[in-house]
Amino acid sequence: MKAIVYTHYGSPDELQFKEVAQPTPKDKEVLIEVHAAAVNAGDWHLLRGQPFLMRLGTGLRKPKHPILGA
Repeated sequence: MKAIVYTHYGSPDELQFKEVAQPTPKDKEVLIEVHAAAVNAGDWHLLRGQPFLMRLGTGLRKPKHPILGA
């Protein structure tokens, strides 16, 4: 599947368009096909890694989950 990923906190220049493995749904989960997506304030804060305290859950030096919105 196609995804926009980031491997470092920073500006929108960190975003990369890549082909990634399609996730496999677990029990009681479904896989949906998305045709469009948007970036909101929460995604912007995750990309920048701010506020810094939020990094305790999302990864101190680099993001644990490189795909925004996942």
